[in-house]
Amino acid sequence: MKKLLVTGGAGFIGANFVYYLLDNRPDVSIVCVDSLTYAGNMSTLARAMEDSRFTFYRQDIRDRAGIDAIFEAEKPDAVVNFAAETHVDRSIEDPEIFLKTNVLGVQVLMDACRAHGGIRFHQVSTDEVYGDLPLDRPDLLFTESTPLHASSPYSASKAGADLLALAYHRTYGLPVTVSRCSNNYGPYQFPEKLIPLMIANALADKSLPVYGQGLNVRDWLYVEDHCKAIDLILEKGRIGEVYNIGGHNEMRNIDIVKLICQALDKPESLITYVTDRKGHDLRYAIDPAKIHAQLGWTPETAFADGIKKTIRWYLDNRPWWEQIVSGEYKTYYERMYANR
Repeated sequence: MKKLLVTGGAGFIGANFVYYLLDNRPDVSIVCVDSLTYAGNMSTLARAMEDSRFTFYRQDIRDRAGIDAIFEAEKPDAVVNFAAETHVDRSIEDPEIFLKTNVLGVQVLMDACRAHGGIRFHQVSTDEVYGDLPLDRPDLLFTESTPLHASSPYSASKAGADLLALAYHRTYGLPVTVSRCSNNYGPYQFPEKLIPLMIANALADKSLPVYGQGLNVRDWLYVEDHCKAIDLILEKGRIGEVYNIGGHNEMRNIDIVKLICQALDKPESLITYVTDRKGHDLRYAIDPAKIHAQLGWTPETAFADGIKKTIRWYLDNRPWWEQIVSGEYKTYYERMYANR
């Protein structure tokens, strides 16, 4: 049985990847590493914790000794790194933690891969490393050869990690791949992100804060489609290559907020326009032609279908996000697993 070490597995995309593997890959066991910072929610992994193929370690990827001990004990066949500080607004307030986790943490993981025989390493990145595109040029798309032009401390830290990973491949021969995805949405997303925040606030009849006029455009990718792409890259991707993963679903932020209002039968008068984010990127749009041509991957979920499934999930799983909003999720690990 193949053993994957998945870092950041208690976060949004990492947890969805864990469940995708458990549900679809009976030949894979998972070692999950997460430091359980504010966005790492252990209740998200409650079902996984009952599976014999799943093992969890509460560990910071910046802790070299701790990571080395896990590698020594578990001897993984491959590492998939989701662990990262991700929220742009938080990076503007405190850039240092983003550099420490997103760059130095990646170095620690790759050093461990080198020290334990050259373990396969996949770095999960973001389209934000490319900067942004003009709103009036819908013909322009990010490709893997688009120059990196980060706008925020967050995207700069992710760009740094990408370059470091590719440098480890060239310098040390470490078997590395990198994927850069567009905006993900779906189950288990932390409620500070646009879609779950709007759902939670709308259900509570609270104001729906929209930056500027909400004209910023994002390419939206349903999280399960992203998980399938990463699994495919691990199995068939070319070592030393970067793969863009996009959803072919460009939407303006304001249109998404209005769609959520309509779906929940809430008035658009809840929408409040707030001062725009510093350095706010205008438009992201990915061209996933390379991963389609080389690996046969295409996004399967149209935004109209994915947003319906996402809204339904948040309606059906209110206790999950309500404990996050209340802060109670922070005690979940100690309550459920501290003595296990």
